[in-house]
Amino acid sequence: MNKIIYVPLDERPCNYRYPQALAKMTDLDMLIPDKSMLGDMKKPADTASLQNWVKENVKDASHLIVSIDMFVYGGIVPSRLHSLTYEACLERLSTLKSIKEQNPSIKIFAYDLIMRVPAYSSSEEEPDYYEEYGKKIFRMGWLYDKKEQDLLDKEEKLELTKIERDIPSDIQKDFINRRKNNFSITKEVINLVASDIVDYLIVPLDDNAQFGFSPKEQRALMYEVDRRNLLDKVNIYPGADEIGCTLFARVFCETYQYIPEIFIRYSSTKGPFMIPKYEDRPLSESIKSHITAAGGVHVHNEDKNHFILMVHSPAIAQREMAQSSFEVEKRHRTYFSEVNIREFVQAMNWYVSNRKNIALADVAITNGADHSLMQLLEKKELLDQLMSYAGWNTNGNTMGTVIAHAIIASYYKQAEVKLPAGHEKASREFFYSRLVEDWGYQTIVRTHISENILPSLGLTPRFLKDQVAEITDQVEDLLNQFIDTHLSVIKEGEISLEDVHLPWRRMFEVGFTLKLKKGQ
Repeated sequence: MNKIIYVPLDERPCNYRYPQALAKMTDLDMLIPDKSMLGDMKKPADTASLQNWVKENVKDASHLIVSIDMFVYGGIVPSRLHSLTYEACLERLSTLKSIKEQNPSIKIFAYDLIMRVPAYSSSEEEPDYYEEYGKKIFRMGWLYDKKEQDLLDKEEKLELTKIERDIPSDIQKDFINRRKNNFSITKEVINLVASDIVDYLIVPLDDNAQFGFSPKEQRALMYEVDRRNLLDKVNIYPGADEIGCTLFARVFCETYQYIPEIFIRYSSTKGPFMIPKYEDRPLSESIKSHITAAGGVHVHNEDKNHFILMVHSPAIAQREMAQSSFEVEKRHRTYFSEVNIREFVQAMNWYVSNRKNIALADVAITNGADHSLMQLLEKKELLDQLMSYAGWNTNGNTMGTVIAHAIIASYYKQAEVKLPAGHEKASREFFYSRLVEDWGYQTIVRTHISENILPSLGLTPRFLKDQVAEITDQVEDLLNQFIDTHLSVIKEGEISLEDVHLPWRRMFEVGFTLKLKKGQ
């Protein structure tokens, strides 16, 4: 049995639990550090204890999947806040060399985020000064990037001068120096790839845009990768919290010598060409990156494939894309004239009747499932016919999750492959977890509580103050109501939830354990 050591990006369920859930479907053994080592949002992990734990456990491991942001800075949020010197970061990173010396046969799959630059003012996951200067810092980076490419017009030059005056110099220095530090560490990780210490690297683009600090760094890294002929070992594309799942799928494919063939079908003719919100490239190009990174191949054969990736896609891009919280009346007209849900669902029904494996990526809107699509699937009794599903947060989050699950599930759908003990139950529990979280929580429950309950209590979705327990109880009640309303007649048994919690004491994400009990 292969032993995989996994060091997650942070302690939230998407990073901590999802890859473990995928591993549970397989014969592969995943070992993950205890949550107590991993910090809490802005509180960094105990990196010394974490690195010692890794060194103690890699001796007989076949793979190490490691988040550089966790390994070096103590997590995704601490990577945006730390005051570590470059030398201190480099010393922590050097542990990967000693791991390779200790176990020369181990394969190290790493991921290292380009530090994001949100376009809004909020210090929730950023330095305190981002609450006041966030929008201006984003805009400063946008204009700096255009200036370096000689693309600034006269008005933008004046705007940049004003922004530089408005943002205090010490804040500019703090933000830019940390970026330089993190960027230099990412270049060192690429050096580790070139020297065969790191066997595969993903550099995810978190909340990316057309211009700015992140795109500028992305281009520099892409040029470096190309010059050093590392295109087969380094992948740079939009994503973040789903990469642990993607890299586990890659380990799985490598271990079982499985190359999943994936056919893609969209709900909108324009869909493949739309640039999703928070990303910098057309949807189809993003999907190809997720498939390649996970170990699959995109095929153009509707009949011969391991699974069909049904992509519920927008016909409008970027800021005009709808959020899951939007009322139907607030959506752009293209959601009704250039996205054909009727035909999309009819096609799914036809594929199911022809015994095709169906994975559904629900990315027409952001931050949750499209209720219009999901209620039609429910009406047509197709929900439990799907092999995998995701529809959470960004396009990248959804794609990485649904593709990783579909790769594993499709492998075990092959007649000649023996099922591991508990595979089917683990796979279906993860599938239903996605329906409950991405549709039930993100689209329905979170929207209801945020808009109808929190304001009367003087709370906001970001700050639940001392009422986290009370709000969590309401979340649990509403999720159970969702299950009773939408998932009570599934053919596979009864769904129950345990350990419902709000990981970072806010409304953005939810955690729970879903149990599927077979009917009598």
